[in-house]
Amino acid sequence: MSTLQNATGKMTNYRWVICSMLFFATTINYLDRQVLSLTYAEFIQPEFHWNDTHYGIITGIFSLFYAGSMLFAGRFVDWMGSKKGFLWAIGIWSLGACMHAGCGVITELWTGLADKEAMIQATGDVTVVIATVGMWCFLVSRCVLALGEAGNFPAAIKVTAEYFPKKDRAFATSLFNTGASIGALIAPLTIPPLAKFFGWEMAFIIIGALGFVWMGFWVFMYDAPRNSKRVNAAELAYIEQDEEEADEKEEVKEERKLTFLECLGFKQTWSFAFGKFMTDGVWWFFLFWFPPYISAQFGIKTSEGLGMGLIFTLYAITMLSIYGGKLPSIIMKKTGMDAYAARMRAMLIFAFFPLVVLFAQPMGSISPWFPTILIGIAGAAHQSWSANIFSTVGDMFPKSAIATITGIGGMAGGIGSALLQTSAGSLFDHAEATQMVFLGFQGKPAGYFIIFCVCAVAYLIGWTVMKSLVPKYSPIKV
Repeated sequence: MSTLQNATGKMTNYRWVICSMLFFATTINYLDRQVLSLTYAEFIQPEFHWNDTHYGIITGIFSLFYAGSMLFAGRFVDWMGSKKGFLWAIGIWSLGACMHAGCGVITELWTGLADKEAMIQATGDVTVVIATVGMWCFLVSRCVLALGEAGNFPAAIKVTAEYFPKKDRAFATSLFNTGASIGALIAPLTIPPLAKFFGWEMAFIIIGALGFVWMGFWVFMYDAPRNSKRVNAAELAYIEQDEEEADEKEEVKEERKLTFLECLGFKQTWSFAFGKFMTDGVWWFFLFWFPPYISAQFGIKTSEGLGMGLIFTLYAITMLSIYGGKLPSIIMKKTGMDAYAARMRAMLIFAFFPLVVLFAQPMGSISPWFPTILIGIAGAAHQSWSANIFSTVGDMFPKSAIATITGIGGMAGGIGSALLQTSAGSLFDHAEATQMVFLGFQGKPAGYFIIFCVCAVAYLIGWTVMKSLVPKYSPIKV
């Protein structure tokens, strides 16, 4: 401990300040990720002459690059440490967010068109060039964004393991993970108006700049618990309560790091990775495609009051996930289960809620509010599931491997998401072109219904395989 450390008898609560920093980082992360989806249908699509296949490729490649970056992000954070690793991550993704603003200018220069209006008015083969060049420009920007954003969750989970005992990690994770919902909640109230009044380019720049502000606070506020002058002895003892003896602490300090190949040899790794593979894409689908969905299905613009209200309502409902991290603790107290068994039971409960998405399209024929509410319930279930699946890593693996395992799981989730996003874009264009019929729906609505069916059952499939691979609590010893 630092000699300047708070020495009063009453326990400090600085771990919750750190948790709030993780919350704000995750909020900014999701704000940056949402700018494209909220400006796509109304502002960007007409300018670049894209269809859903173009958009599906962009969101899919983002997910795929995010997946590849997650593979190395965890190792990078383990190597750099929480403080520097987080700074690098948010600095890179903020730069990538701002880079989107230059895509229109680069396309204009490439095609020789005078301005944005000339791009919108273009016809014939020129539109193909505009769409292709614009797509590649966005892909480069999205890849830089993905490279940085991949570091957020490995770093946040590592910090959570440093600052919270095992019994509190799921709740702390659910709190900072709520930043995803808050970011998505703030996004429809801020991004469309920014794009409408200042241009979609400024929306990317303004939102992207928030990350640089966060970096300034992180530099001065974060230190490891033992080195922090804001953490007193009582709080440090609470944080380290899982370490039984002083000599055991020494052993933990000196534990060797697992190699990447060693990590892949554990069933626990594959259990976590498969759960992420099956479910991450569902959340990203709702995140990326809900604004285009209400535009295509109901003709509602994101910059209109109704559009902002629908998106706001959806993500307001996902805020219910804040209670998801508490459920395992309640189960543990009532049943005496170990942490892993309690988390798996909680995750099974959450896995049933996305089934309500099966009714989104049928009830959408009555009002757009019904699919909004049902998808919001599924989103809340996902965030609760996500908080608990992340916490299973801390239950099973030593601290030195947590960021690496989280990165492997993130990679698997990104691959699953890439498959879902690209398939969805192609399916929607195909359904519209062929006027496909599915369970009474025709054209693009039929395509959405098919994807909603996939999303509804993904969690139950993921849970079943996870439970089969790791049926009971089996921590890794090194």
